[in-house]
Amino acid sequence: MDSREYRLGYRGDIEGLRALAILLVVAAHAGVPWLAGGFVGVDVFFVLSGYLITGLLLQEIAKTGRLQFANFYARRLRRLLPALLLMLLCTCLFALVALAPGEQGSQAVAAATASVWFSNIHFAFAKLDYFSPGAASNLFLHTWSLGVEEQFYLVWPALMLLAFGAWRSTGNHVQRLKVTMLAIAAISLLCCIVLTRTAPQMAFYMMPLRAWQFAAGAMAWLYFNSTNDLQGNNQARSNPSLIARGAGWLGLGLIVVAAVWFDANMAYPGWRSLLPTLGAAMIVAAGVREPGKGISRTLSWQPLQIVGRVSYSWYLWHWPVLLLGGALMGTSPARQAGLVALSFLLAMGSYRWVESPIRHQARWIARPGVAVLAAMAVMLVANVLCITWYNATTTWANSPAQQRYAQAHVDAPVIYAMPCDDWYHSDAVRFCAFGPSDAKHTVVLMGDSIGAQWFPAVAEVFNRPDWRLLVLTKSSCPMVDEPMFYPRIGRDYVECSTWRKNASRQVAGLRPDIVILGSIQTSNFSQTQWVEGTARLLKVISGSVDHIYILRGTPHLPFDGPNCLASKNWLPWLRFRQGTCQAPAFSKSDNDVYQWLQEAGSRFDNVSVLDLNGAICPNGMCHAEQDGMVVFRDSQHMTATFTGSLGKELGQRLNMGSASDPSGQAQ
Repeated sequence: MDSREYRLGYRGDIEGLRALAILLVVAAHAGVPWLAGGFVGVDVFFVLSGYLITGLLLQEIAKTGRLQFANFYARRLRRLLPALLLMLLCTCLFALVALAPGEQGSQAVAAATASVWFSNIHFAFAKLDYFSPGAASNLFLHTWSLGVEEQFYLVWPALMLLAFGAWRSTGNHVQRLKVTMLAIAAISLLCCIVLTRTAPQMAFYMMPLRAWQFAAGAMAWLYFNSTNDLQGNNQARSNPSLIARGAGWLGLGLIVVAAVWFDANMAYPGWRSLLPTLGAAMIVAAGVREPGKGISRTLSWQPLQIVGRVSYSWYLWHWPVLLLGGALMGTSPARQAGLVALSFLLAMGSYRWVESPIRHQARWIARPGVAVLAAMAVMLVANVLCITWYNATTTWANSPAQQRYAQAHVDAPVIYAMPCDDWYHSDAVRFCAFGPSDAKHTVVLMGDSIGAQWFPAVAEVFNRPDWRLLVLTKSSCPMVDEPMFYPRIGRDYVECSTWRKNASRQVAGLRPDIVILGSIQTSNFSQTQWVEGTARLLKVISGSVDHIYILRGTPHLPFDGPNCLASKNWLPWLRFRQGTCQAPAFSKSDNDVYQWLQEAGSRFDNVSVLDLNGAICPNGMCHAEQDGMVVFRDSQHMTATFTGSLGKELGQRLNMGSASDPSGQAQ
């Protein structure tokens, strides 16, 4: 069997482009504020893969008229699998001892899918649960792009062979391939744009919806490399032009603009992904036309070559290091910088002692079929080990020592078992009613999940013969009359806007005695949006209500409360994690929002803003546990048990008499 390796000539500009891509990704994940869109570096990697793999496959087809599929897959597995398995092993072992059992289950599932290159499918079809941790907290989230690439490698050789039609004696084979790539790019891009609006998870994670980016790289090869390149000749092209040089710099500009302009509050990929994709394609094309000049020369800068060389290993290590480091020590700019440096050192070590030596071992392709089967067997073993870990976490999480914290996670108000909050699933306004329907007085609790968490305390205060309590909430829908993009669902939260508009009108029509509004205080609104948006909502209901109370948003912990407590109970020697599971109650942004709410409320005579955070976090410090009760059920919502204990405090702030005094009423 032919075991030769087909190689393309070394391109310093491509190595530099890899470096640029990984630097952008790491910067975005490390929280560099002016590079929030650095995730576009992944799009650059997709284009480079399309360009290089297409060139390699086309070279082999042109020389032999066929493809050695086993050789190709063996080379890909030799290049990618060892470093991936090393990262999975180390991260899983560290997570096993550093995270609480309740945190480990989702990590084990993701690791199992990552070990067989299916994590992108796992995250694409993951069921959204408002009170479950989002994918952003998963140690293996970054492996989704590796799954996309490996699935691309799986289908691309056969597609190339069919499109090229090497077995045909007549016809322009390259032209046929160009038409095929154009068709793939057009269809995939159109579907990507459409599904970014209707099914953003699919558009983001699924390979067919990213195929147009690989096709863009393929077309950069097909349209800008001459037929001489099929023989491995990468010499300078004839007739270099200023246009090619300008196109390269323009491509770099498109990538930088995307990295600076984009952030998590935009729909992606969709049309926006055209910027980094076209930018990367323009750079590699310019490098063909004018090698060693312009952007190609800049990207060949030696420090970029070093970073580009370890870009794959750095991509593997940076994300789990940032997440685990943040979980153990908290986050700050200095700590993030230290974690980034640590991940780079791990990447250097992984490249030096694992990736590079194995990558150059010829025995992997001496018997490629055996190598592929052996690699698949190792992947299967890794998958089984991860599943075994998952099964163990279920047992550990159900142990008596951990049950208390597991229960805290689900200690939510009873209204979530009722139909008054259906999150993003619809915009219908549904009330949950408590108390006699013919009561003389009515109080309405309205808000997002931060408002809803106050239900146990509000229910205790208004548990009176003459009072009726109506609850209508929509999770993640702040009481600010402004449209919003919701990163969790990857699109504009139109259900929130419609629900809020209709709900406020219905509340005004009820003419209640009291309305209590509650919202999260970390929504990404400007000062003007907070003030004017709150005022617009208040204007709708203030004329029909005796008094409106706005509850200040509760503090947001930099860690999950029950998990922090559980991890200390799980392995007591990890007491350095988050100190003593406490954090400051206030921040500048929180205080700013509080002032803006007061500014909006001051425009109305019957509006008050209440701050109960002193009772939640005494002396300006929030504790995950207080007086024998778990305070938070995650990082921002209080447990129903603890909230119920604040009923007396809330009643005093509302100027209500005791529940035994039926005449008690807000003034």
